[in-house]
Amino acid sequence: MIKTRLAGTDLDISPVGLGTVKIGRDQGVKYPNGFTIPDDRQVTDLLALCRDLGINLIDTAPAYGTSETRLGPLLRGQRDHWVICSKAGEEFDNTTGESAYIFTPEHIRSSVERSLRRLETDYIDILLIHSDGNDMQIINEFGALDVLNDLKAEGKIRAGECQEKPWKGALKP
Repeated sequence: MIKTRLAGTDLDISPVGLGTVKIGRDQGVKYPNGFTIPDDRQVTDLLALCRDLGINLIDTAPAYGTSETRLGPLLRGQRDHWVICSKAGEEFDNTTGESAYIFTPEHIRSSVERSLRRLETDYIDILLIHSDGNDMQIINEFGALDVLNDLKAEGKIRAGECQEKPWKGALKP
């Protein structure tokens, strides 16, 4: 599979990735039919199949229930083979099945640090803000880009220029 260089990085990513909401959350997910969360053996097999097909991008998030917590141990010893994309901003409560959105710099930082622990890694390759639809407010009022720049400078996240249009033109063949 031909990979694409993510602009401004040394990351080569597959044109398709593995979304992992279905390995960590089965409520409040916008799918037409219900589903059963796969067990660890099934997820391990799925990861192996993705890798065999040349897929190296994994999309996860704290809002995906236990996805990050499950991926950490399942990816042990394979970190260099994967480009991990996670998010900050949306928190999902497994008990109530509801999401809350928190975009303060303190919360974004604590969310990233928690994701690092859950994923058992020192860095997240790509970090996105899990928006509630109020993108300009997140950028202009909450200081989200400042904390992303700080996290990038600290080596906790790798990809993206943190500016008003952070991902415009980010992918280059």
